[in-house]
Amino acid sequence: METTSTTPAQEFLQPQGFLSAAKNAGIKDDTLDLTVIYSTARARGAAMFTQNRFPGAPVIVGRKHIADGFVQALVVNSKNANVAMGKQGIDDATEMCRIVADELDVDYRDVLPFSTGVIGRRLPMDKIRAGLKGIRGELRPNNLELAARAIMTTDRYPKYVSRKVGTSVIAGIAKGAGMIEPNMATMLVYLMTDAELPAASLRPMLGRVVNRTFNMMSIDTDTSTSDTAVLMANGLAGRVDLRRFERALYEVCEYLAREIARNGEGATKLITVDVSRAKSEAQAKRVAKSVVNSPLVKTAVYGSDPNWGRVIMAVGKTFDKSIDPGRVTLRFGDTKVFERGSPAECNLEALRSYLGQTEVQIAVDLGIGKARARVWGCDLTEDYIKENAYYTT
Repeated sequence: METTSTTPAQEFLQPQGFLSAAKNAGIKDDTLDLTVIYSTARARGAAMFTQNRFPGAPVIVGRKHIADGFVQALVVNSKNANVAMGKQGIDDATEMCRIVADELDVDYRDVLPFSTGVIGRRLPMDKIRAGLKGIRGELRPNNLELAARAIMTTDRYPKYVSRKVGTSVIAGIAKGAGMIEPNMATMLVYLMTDAELPAASLRPMLGRVVNRTFNMMSIDTDTSTSDTAVLMANGLAGRVDLRRFERALYEVCEYLAREIARNGEGATKLITVDVSRAKSEAQAKRVAKSVVNSPLVKTAVYGSDPNWGRVIMAVGKTFDKSIDPGRVTLRFGDTKVFERGSPAECNLEALRSYLGQTEVQIAVDLGIGKARARVWGCDLTEDYIKENAYYTT
């Protein structure tokens, strides 16, 4: 595969025909809070949205606008989520689309709105209107890194990455640090490419990749009201091999998923849980999520406490009768701590040292099948409590 790996410290390639602007509109005190991303050519698009039963107004509007399979612009504000605001919220989200459409001379139904932040407060539309006025003149190429900063809320750093496939580029930006266990989507993720992709391939491809990346991570077990993942393909670089493209798209999304988990509110460590030899993929995912979501496992990792009994507990609390303790093997990193029903001999001090690293791997071998799953999460610290105890105050 002709893909080029990048990280934020390396070159961030950006696809042809995508312009963006990011600014402070006064929604936040002194940081970027409003962004517009625009494709100079009408792009084919696909999106996946939160399954939360209280979806934000932008999700409701976005579902309607993306239904025809096209999108040309995204408009995003941070600090205010525009959730649980009834008809007023819908009207405000639609107005954001209309303002951007008028500025860019496109159909307002080709604009998708996004809002992220506090739930239950009306958008400050006077500030948003003023911020979007004249936005066409502020759009710039190769500006997606700034857009990644503008969509942040409690994120500690921006998340962006790219891959090259033949002559085309895939770029992705994302935000998210709390209220995160995705269900059919993720926090806010924008994926842009200049590849020409068949309309029938977009949503199935996005669904497969999302289910293997963003739906395989968790910070705090809470599914946001605003989660959305969008893929825009404007076709300016021509056709690509679909298999190679999907692999590169997976690499972009896997990187962003890991960074979101690593950047969880208050987090100090990235946790990767691998479950192998499960009866089914669904079982493997269920067990892995049980481990990565356990507050006792998360706090043990935070404290570098090699308390592997908590992992055994988390596997067992799935109440799956096909799981036989006499077949289970557990590892922290390369160190076996439990094997087929009994503790394994290991150096606890070495384990403490391993758990003190910024990345920790936990492996669970169920010994009953051939399926596997990998999920990502983070440790649980005092700072997560502080962040969320006083979020609106």
